[in-house]
Amino acid sequence: MSPQRRSTARLSTARLWSGAVTAALALTFAGTGQASAADVNNAKNPGFESGLSNWTCSASSGTTVSSPVHGGAAALRATPAGQDDAQCSQTVAVKPNSTYSLSAWVQGGYAFLGVTGTGTTDVSTWTPDSSSWKQLTTSFTTGSATTSVTVYTHGWYGQAAYYADDVSVYGPDGGGGGDPAPTVPSTPSGLSVSGTTSSSVSLSWNAVSGATGYNVYRDGTKVTAVTGASATVTGLTASTSYAFQVTATNSAGESAKSTAVTGTTAASSGGGGGTALPKHAVTGYWQNFNNGATVQKISDVSSQYDIIAVAFADATTTPGAVTFNLDSAGLGGYTVDQFKADIKAKQAAGKKVVVSVGGQNGTVSVSDSTSAANFANSVYSLMQTYGFDGVDIDLENGLNATYMSQALRSLSSKAGSSLVITMAPQTIDMQSTSNAYFQTALNVKDILTVVNMQYYNSGSMLGCDGKVYSQGSVDFLTALACIQLEGGLAPSQVGLGLPASTSAAGSGYVSPTVVNNALDCLTAGTNCGSFKPSKTYPGLRGAMTWSTNWDAAAGSSWSNAVGAHVHGLP
Repeated sequence: MSPQRRSTARLSTARLWSGAVTAALALTFAGTGQASAADVNNAKNPGFESGLSNWTCSASSGTTVSSPVHGGAAALRATPAGQDDAQCSQTVAVKPNSTYSLSAWVQGGYAFLGVTGTGTTDVSTWTPDSSSWKQLTTSFTTGSATTSVTVYTHGWYGQAAYYADDVSVYGPDGGGGGDPAPTVPSTPSGLSVSGTTSSSVSLSWNAVSGATGYNVYRDGTKVTAVTGASATVTGLTASTSYAFQVTATNSAGESAKSTAVTGTTAASSGGGGGTALPKHAVTGYWQNFNNGATVQKISDVSSQYDIIAVAFADATTTPGAVTFNLDSAGLGGYTVDQFKADIKAKQAAGKKVVVSVGGQNGTVSVSDSTSAANFANSVYSLMQTYGFDGVDIDLENGLNATYMSQALRSLSSKAGSSLVITMAPQTIDMQSTSNAYFQTALNVKDILTVVNMQYYNSGSMLGCDGKVYSQGSVDFLTALACIQLEGGLAPSQVGLGLPASTSAAGSGYVSPTVVNNALDCLTAGTNCGSFKPSKTYPGLRGAMTWSTNWDAAAGSSWSNAVGAHVHGLP
């Protein structure tokens, strides 16, 4: 969280990724051409049913797998490593002066699809990581002397493996294929709600002949793509009605939307979710160490802070388990008994105090059921020992969404509905709902209090409008917050995390005025920069800072300005 405890490697990764975003946005996107009745798929072994026959993958990065597959019994799995982006390519015979539709289904890490050697304009398209199959499509026209092109897929450096299946190069027969062009599938019928929880709706429908996938829409917006005739839409708000539709897809296109059905989520079970907290709250990290900022006791923390995150718990030799060691010597002789008494006093004043797990040096691995149980048991033990109200997840070295979700639910079952769960992901962690941090937040949405993303020590990132924004502006805060607000989190679960002073972070400090303008933009549509959200979020939770100590060192200028503004929001 602090620059003193954050590795430069993580910063470099974010900046490299930022460059990848900028480069990727410069790629050429073209509309999919309309195939004629005589067109064929000119790709050979397009579904990888014959292994890697006709395909060449760089640095032995590719292999075929039996799961996941989009169609048939096999798909390509290619893994980037080092300076290799896992490119798999095929030379495809084509006719001169002809237009071809290029498409492929992809899943997993960042995936690119493109073509070179067209004799005109080479094209490519891409998608960020995806937890389900997604179709990439583009088109190209061959030159007057072009008789072959090179079609390729590749991932991105340092990213996860990607999967590809059902590649198609539809157009005039160049002598390399022969698959007949498919027709657009018919509209699915029989859509119904098969189950609900407080945060999800399960749907099922009749399978459509010729369909290779289905898109699910919630209130007119596509929310997921699946290959079977059922889906569960997660990340929903309790006691809320939604309209759902589904379409059938294949390489020829997408059907019309089905008749809509209404699904209503169940009432919340009353999880942590911010119980007893004000509608708009300020979170501050309290340093259990001396790094040059003002040394504080918990009792010294400004009353502007509604949630105090004690930084940090320590990993143990037991996988997943954590402990807490008060740095009495570094904090001027602060005793454990004083610490516990100060926590009780803050709670008596209506504040929440949570223990933060992670930070740059806090590598805690929760990667299986055993470590998930160890995490839940150890955090609950700390809550009983010190009186903490809950836990903050600040794991900057990655997490496993499945088992961290399992751990937090286990903790909730022990602690009850008063549990407070907060998170502090980095900007790169919340760019897509398929990222592990974002998925964890959605998985535990019904017991989650707030996600305070760190809008600092970051490279440039994509906003929800697809544009690239650099840190240090109102637009960076609002356009990135929009991803979370439109990606499934409730406004009450979204906060803006900023450094309290220029000394508190390596980069990304903005004045309290910029923070307040961003809050106004998101909650009321005023004081926006060039980006203005399509709607307002008056229930936005508030803001967070690293740290209460650096804030105190700067005369509490951050908490006095931002705290007062947050608490004054309608």
